[in-house]
Amino acid sequence: MNLQNKTLLITGIDEFIGLRAAELAIAQGMKVRGLQSSNNHKKIQHLGIEVIVGDITNPTTAQKACQGVDIVLHTAQVTQEGGSLKHFREVNVKGAVNMAKAAKNAGVKTFVHLSSVMVYGFNYPDDVSESGPLASDNNPYCQTKIEAETELLPLNNPPDFGVIIIRAGDVYGPGSMPWIVKPILMMRQKLFAYANEGKGVMNHVYIDNLIDGIFLAIAKETYGEIFNITDGQNTSWKEYFMRLAAMENLPAPMSLPKDEMKLFLRLRYQGQKLFRQKADILPESVDFMTRPYTYSIAKAQSLLDYKPKIDLEEGMRLTKEWMQQTDIQK
Repeated sequence: MNLQNKTLLITGIDEFIGLRAAELAIAQGMKVRGLQSSNNHKKIQHLGIEVIVGDITNPTTAQKACQGVDIVLHTAQVTQEGGSLKHFREVNVKGAVNMAKAAKNAGVKTFVHLSSVMVYGFNYPDDVSESGPLASDNNPYCQTKIEAETELLPLNNPPDFGVIIIRAGDVYGPGSMPWIVKPILMMRQKLFAYANEGKGVMNHVYIDNLIDGIFLAIAKETYGEIFNITDGQNTSWKEYFMRLAAMENLPAPMSLPKDEMKLFLRLRYQGQKLFRQKADILPESVDFMTRPYTYSIAKAQSLLDYKPKIDLEEGMRLTKEWMQQTDIQK
């Protein structure tokens, strides 16, 4: 499929991944429409595109958004480390299925669902591939990403309607909340630590590499397929967070035992709840920051000819440039 002049609908266009996808799609000559839940258009005003405000779980909104569209990139989701399973299920499963069915009814050719490597849980085999075992590990994010994939794949019916699943790694870059903004804000307050000496692997993917992988999958019409997309670098958690601290000229973070960290964050979270403050970091985040192994990107390299163009060194340099121009506390 030639992507030029195709109309792309991006759900969650006002969020980190959706916004960058829109910018890169326009740069490639695509026409972009956005769907977002908030009425705040500040982030996307510079793009000059049509934005529909509404809920992805609403069939009428979804149908309206999908009219006249060639491709849907569904990025809208709940991305917290923990919380109510009911809330996660409403957005991550019901919302995804609602958008896919609306797209199918509207004659959309391609539906790309942004899933996550978290479908493998927290203790998966090393170099796990797309056929590897899935595990929710009692986490609502992991659980609902698995459920969404399970309900979406049966809708795949090419050539009329094709579904592609992208299991993204740990997406970082300018605007990334979990891997850039939150850790830096915690580091500035001297509240950040990494667990278990920073052992294990952060399977980072720079935002532009992820979007490149998504566009390759669409162009090659790989319908019914699932792809792990990461940078393919074997970076320890310690190295990543040390680089992040150095980028801001902050002291190197310390290490704590995993159980000790979880206890501290649990007590902090309970205190914030008591004083009706919004939690800045949940205890479950420790599980996300201590995963032990790599995810294989061999399938994406083989079928998509995916080659990550931006390595960690360059990704951190680009992120530092953004940080110097941005007040991340706002």
